[in-house]
Amino acid sequence: MYLNRRLFLESIGKGIGLGIIITSFGQNTIKNLEAVTQKISGLSPEQAAMNEDFWFQIRRCFTISRGLINLNNGGVCPSPRMVTEAVCRYTWEQEEAPVYTMWKILEPQKETIRRGLARLFGCDPEEIAIVRNASEAMEILLLGIDLKPGDEVLTTTQDYPRMLTTLEQRARREGIKIRKIKIPTPPKNLDEIVERFEKEIGPKTKIILISHIIFLTGQIMPVKEICELASARGIEVFVDGAHSFAHIDFKQKDLGCDYFGTSLHKWLLAPKGTGMLYIKKDKIRKIWPLMAAPEDMKDNIRKFEEIGTHPASIYLAIGDALTFHNGIGSKRKEARLRFLKNYWAKKLKNIPNIRFHTSLEKEQSCALCTVEIVGIEPEKIANYLWKNHHIIVAPIKHEEFQGIRVTPNIYTSLQELDYFAEIMSSIARKGLQETA
Repeated sequence: MYLNRRLFLESIGKGIGLGIIITSFGQNTIKNLEAVTQKISGLSPEQAAMNEDFWFQIRRCFTISRGLINLNNGGVCPSPRMVTEAVCRYTWEQEEAPVYTMWKILEPQKETIRRGLARLFGCDPEEIAIVRNASEAMEILLLGIDLKPGDEVLTTTQDYPRMLTTLEQRARREGIKIRKIKIPTPPKNLDEIVERFEKEIGPKTKIILISHIIFLTGQIMPVKEICELASARGIEVFVDGAHSFAHIDFKQKDLGCDYFGTSLHKWLLAPKGTGMLYIKKDKIRKIWPLMAAPEDMKDNIRKFEEIGTHPASIYLAIGDALTFHNGIGSKRKEARLRFLKNYWAKKLKNIPNIRFHTSLEKEQSCALCTVEIVGIEPEKIANYLWKNHHIIVAPIKHEEFQGIRVTPNIYTSLQELDYFAEIMSSIARKGLQETA
């Protein structure tokens, strides 16, 4: 049966097109989303963010365990059940006769997914490559751009380690230079970050690597302003969007970037091992693929997908993740995620020995937030939360700050955040109290 709910898709966000087959559970999910969304259609995203009846229905779409509280969705997010079932369905079809069913039937349908991702990002489908994760997307850019000895890449001390490692390997092999700047944690305002980049750009700066949202703290970076700054000087900007895509509401034009890479198994809630690479059409030729492609593909975005045999099932199930995301709506999702972050953070921010390394200002953060209990090692807090309370967080220990990164998701309940805040308050006031 084919997804064909025109009214639903037009009212709460365009889907990825017809031809996406869904299971009976998937059909029920769409029906439920349609019904509950109609009830909040007159609310602003911020009002909808506080409508617990709506988000209760969203929580029902997940099959997560309620025997633990997962507040580390920054690493990788669970998928809604309709996405997991899509992977299973496509896998069974793929396995019937893979040389035919995988390559001839399923693989061509990836073009529908490409169009859906392009619509969400606001670009031409011929500028979207479907890859395996943000690391692959960004390494295509960082290893694929021509640089010569002495050319400089400007980045920050807080960018993702794999990306920095990639640059360091090029430095060892080819003699390029890397300059890492420090940014305030948190900054007073976004202009403070722009000013630091402007000050550090030098005559040999060829590339700027910047995270859209910094993985350590959730800091939203002023990407558009930095892209404008770089463009005026003929500098390319590579944007690591691992934590921003389908997390906060934006389009490519809002960033003004020519290059962008992200994982889809984070905030889009797509199958594990899926990612997206955006390269502006007139820039595709200048980036070499990680795995060789024929010369006649030099201007073809698909040259970055030439990785040999790979499953079609997980890529096609991205379509179900897009349908689920569009069903909620990007603006509503962002508002809910920010509401959840602020909900627990406001309960703790006035406790004397609790220090936030993430700004709570709307333009500077959304779901991710890093908090420190002064005098207690982050690893000890994380271990205590898991051992005694089955709460999962990410300990952060950076040379410039430390704390635990707390990341709820749309399936997180307020009761779970109340419990977390209660435990954190107790730790801050009394220290770590081991239970028997």
